[in-house]
Amino acid sequence: MKLVVGYLATPGGADAVALGVRLARTIGAELEVRLVVEADDVTTPRVTAEKFHDIVADQTEVWLDEALKLVPEDVTARAEVVVAESVTEALSAEAVRLDALAIVVGGSGGGLIGRYWLGSDVDHLLHFAPVPVAVAPRGTRHSDVARVRTVTCAIGSRPGAKLLLDTAARLSAAAGVPLRLVSLVALDAHHGPDAEVAREKAGAAIESAKASLPSDLEVTTEVVEGASVEEAVEKLTWRDGDLLMLGSSRLAPPRRLFIGSTAARILRVLDVPIVVTPRGED
Repeated sequence: MKLVVGYLATPGGADAVALGVRLARTIGAELEVRLVVEADDVTTPRVTAEKFHDIVADQTEVWLDEALKLVPEDVTARAEVVVAESVTEALSAEAVRLDALAIVVGGSGGGLIGRYWLGSDVDHLLHFAPVPVAVAPRGTRHSDVARVRTVTCAIGSRPGAKLLLDTAARLSAAAGVPLRLVSLVALDAHHGPDAEVAREKAGAAIESAKASLPSDLEVTTEVVEGASVEEAVEKLTWRDGDLLMLGSSRLAPPRRLFIGSTAARILRVLDVPIVVTPRGED
């Protein structure tokens, strides 16, 4: 089993490696660290094309060495440079080529969303990738948690979450950790009788999901409501080592990932690692 880690020589890159190590230990996977370098034209007359590429090659080797130094001896890791025009397409292609379970990236990049600073490359992965994408919040590199402690899976009231549920169940079973199924009821979208209907749908959806899981898997369920989805998710108890799994929007093509508006709102308030899974086949 392999995990592809998208690496940059930044704090976000270190966060990605740290989460990759945690996941690798949890499920017995190997890390494939990839530093994607975009092919650039040389525009400075004083630097020849050959010299420019020599400089880039030397620097990327230094960065890869730094990345591997972040990986402890009990985790197997390899590191390579990939030259491509698109970071998103390069990491996705590597994940498919290696039959990787997921792509792991750091959430430190561009615009601020809670503990996540999602840069354009991470944002594109969350709207394109053919495999699950795990995103590490800022500061993951400072945690001393070695393995995932609990898997939380957010279940919506609509059908179509089979791939998400199956992935969460497999991860929990492989890790030997409990699976927590949660359903969030946002009262800002439901009023009066509609709120009661939303509660009933959420309860029915989560019980149906639990019934579909193996009987030997330790599963708990929670239906949480709040004035908004942000308030609801903040009412849940979180601790270092937790992992939250979310499904893709219905807008996603089959076998592709597309983060939805609810997942994006959750990102604004949580500081736990998340995994977003692609949409399954209809």
